[in-house]
This record gives sequence, structure tokens and C-alpha cells, in this order.
Amino acid sequence: MSEPVYIVGLDIGTTKIACIVGEKMPNGKIEIRGYGKTESTGVKRGMVFNIEETVDSIKRAVAEASEQSKVNIKSVNVGIAGHHIKSLQHRGVLIRENADVEITDLEIDKLKQDMYKICMTPGEEIIDVIPQEYIVDDEPGIRHPKGMLGSKLEANYHVIIGQTSSAKNIVKCIERAGLEMENMILEPIASAAAVLGEDEKEAGVAIVDIGGGTTDIAVFYDSIIYHTAVIPFGGNIITEDIRQGCSIIKKHAEEIKVKFGSAVASENREDEVVSIPGIRGREPKEISFKNLASIIQARLEEIFDLVNFEIQKVNSEHKLI
Repeated sequence: MSEPVYIVGLDIGTTKIACIVGEKMPNGKIEIRGYGKTESTGVKRGMVFNIEETVDSIKRAVAEASEQSKVNIKSVNVGIAGHHIKSLQHRGVLIRENADVEITDLEIDKLKQDMYKICMTPGEEIIDVIPQEYIVDDEPGIRHPKGMLGSKLEANYHVIIGQTSSAKNIVKCIERAGLEMENMILEPIASAAAVLGEDEKEAGVAIVDIGGGTTDIAVFYDSIIYHTAVIPFGGNIITEDIRQGCSIIKKHAEEIKVKFGSAVASENREDEVVSIPGIRGREPKEISFKNLASIIQARLEEIFDLVNFEIQKVNSEHKLI
């Protein structure tokens, strides 16, 4: 029997830090062996702002996953988000020395590595480079150019850029927690890999992941990723709106959002109310379901306006089904 191969994913989110252990099976599938999650107190809008608290949360989530799976976790694959993330399209060109020799993996890799040399604004770095399509001797739409003949190899790339300091802070937290980072992957791309089918990607689809601090978007068309974006609003800002709009404390705002919240005000009645206990003997506060839903609806409409704005950047060119 060969040694089992384990893959560990670590999601450093605004509201929670989650760690999951999977075992790679001979059929290529991944079986979940254990997971752990803790509250995230050192992260805001996908960015680390308190190293110590984040390290502590990572350690606890990893320890829980390790205990459940009976696996000693040493290295992790980490998801990155944050409103500092942006993307652009770029084309690379490679003039080949001999057009009669087959295109090799080495040449394809060199073309990709050249993308990491694009001139960046100070304080920014390239997080990931994803090939969209290859062009051999001006013939476009090639997915796998290996083995083909041609004098010129080109490729269109989706380049993901983030703040250097934000990426370094995540790496620092991982190392301080006594772990090694195998890969850093953009959250919306990880979500897409997990839930989208090939037919959806081909038809044209946008995946929208509303988290605690950010809303992540990835847009696919013809099985190619065309756009990624991170909007700096998520579930936490809805809680904050409820807290301010109803003049209650954050803990109660989160509780009524989860238990009684709805995104459509017209579906709720004015005479249905929830009672919030008063602080230190003060009178309890009554909040109508309709009022609560109005607050949630207003903020979600704003989030989806921003989502729609990002989707339209691609949709005008490639119609999404």
C-alpha cells in the first residue's frame, strides 16, 4: 500500500478561520478526514490587521482539524481575498528558435514566468497568473499547445494582483503558527473550482461568494476565466447596519439577522416583532420583521449593484447564460 496523500486547505476569513484535511484517493477524488474552525478576530475585509490574534486563531483551527483527522499538519494551501485584489488581462509572446521542433512544457512555462516580470505599481505584486488561451502562429483558441509546431507562441493571461504587505502578512501568520505554505490561491477561484461544473464555465457563469467582510466574484466564459473581483462588503456590514438602524448592540444585531432576517421587506408583516432585552435593566426593544428586512434589503441591493457592475465589465463582450 502506498503512503496516503493529504491536502490541507486553510481559509483565513473575516468572520472565521477554517482548516480542512482531505485525503487524495486513487480515483482522484478527495475524501474529507477532518476540519476545524475558530472565530476570526484579527482579520478585517480579508486583510490581517492583528498578527497575534490571527496566529492564535490559525493554531486553534489547525489543531482541531489535526485532532479530528489524526494527521500531523505541517503545510497548508491558503486562500487569499481582500478588497486590495484586482485583475488584468495581459498577452505574452515567445519567438521560437526552431519552428520545426515541437512546443515543449518548458517553453509554455517560460511564457507564463515572463508574466511575473510585468512592471507593477510600488507596493503591489502578482499573486497568480492563469492562462486563458494560446495562439500559435496567429491561430487563436488553442488550449494545449504542447507538441504543436510553429515559429511564434503567444498566450493571453489573467493576472491577479494584490498588495505586497497583505500577502506578506498572511505568509507571516502561517509561519508564526509553525506551518509551511504550499500554495496561495485567490478565494473566488477556489470557490469556482469547488462548485462549478465544466458545462457552466463553458456556458458563461459568474460565481458570487458573499463572506463576512468581502464579496468575491469570478466570471467564466468558454471555460476561460475572464474576470475576478473582490468587493469590500459582506455579511458584517449588514450586521452593522442593523446595529445602527435599530440602536442595539452588535451581538444582538447578528443574532436577529441570522434567526429572523429576510432580504425582501414586502414579504414581512409590520405586526410581527422580535423583542431585544435591554442593557442593564433598561426596557426591552421591539423590532418589527419588516423594518429588519428593509435594512437587510437596502444593503444587499447595494452589494448586488456592485456585483452587477463587475459582471457587466465582461457581459457586454461575452454574454453569460
